[in-house]
Amino acid sequence: MKRRLKKSHIFILIVMLICPVVGPLFFLLACLWYKLFFSEPVDLDDVIFSKERVKASVRAEEEQERNMVSLEEAIEVTNESDLRNLMMNIVKGDIRKSLASISLALNSEDTETAHYAASVLQDALNDFRMTVEKQKKLIEEGGADKTVYADMLLNYMNDVLKQKVFTDMEQKSYVAEMDYVGEVMYAEAPDAMSIEQMEALILRLLEIDNFTDCEKWCERAKEKYPNTLAAYTCRLKLYFSSGQREKFFETIEELKQSPVVVDRETLELIRVFR
Repeated sequence: MKRRLKKSHIFILIVMLICPVVGPLFFLLACLWYKLFFSEPVDLDDVIFSKERVKASVRAEEEQERNMVSLEEAIEVTNESDLRNLMMNIVKGDIRKSLASISLALNSEDTETAHYAASVLQDALNDFRMTVEKQKKLIEEGGADKTVYADMLLNYMNDVLKQKVFTDMEQKSYVAEMDYVGEVMYAEAPDAMSIEQMEALILRLLEIDNFTDCEKWCERAKEKYPNTLAAYTCRLKLYFSSGQREKFFETIEELKQSPVVVDRETLELIRVFR
């Protein structure tokens, strides 16, 4: 945290030195905008209520993040031997869940590693494209297994799309496809759709600034799973990102009055937004 703050201070100093007039004015306007829209005081003690309502969460992508950090460090020190060994270890695992880590190696000064990473990544993305096309056809053909195919495809697409390895245009296109698959599943068997799947859709839509469809799924999550933390955090992220100040603080008030257990990640989210 301190490291991030130090970097931000350096960045601000550089901007002000380069642009002695515009720089300070820019940061002043940014501060005023933040104060105007998201400076309403929030009593975090009321959000927590007690230690029993706070739980520590272990992120599912922890192993993947460790791989990314290790690979990033290997690239920075340009240790070819370590980098190649690390790449081989990552490829031995589930490649589909390590695409973001592999993509980091594209920037390596070691041409052999960079070319290998590009080849592995290209093959994986082509497999994804073909699988999505094949599964979509099965869904569109209908039949008794329509919901099963939709369920499988929704999870499969999210595993890849959350890593953001496509171009912006292709990412938006596939998120739209994912939204379509979600619609099919929700129309056929709304009770079979989990809060985790709804949350995944919301986050992917939020990443491409599709606030309209994002809000649609937020309302569905609230309706189907009212006493889950994800139903609240998804709305908080949406309202902050789309500048809906009143709804943001209304949701915090709802969370305070609910029996939902708040994890540390959510508390940090509220502190940052505050």
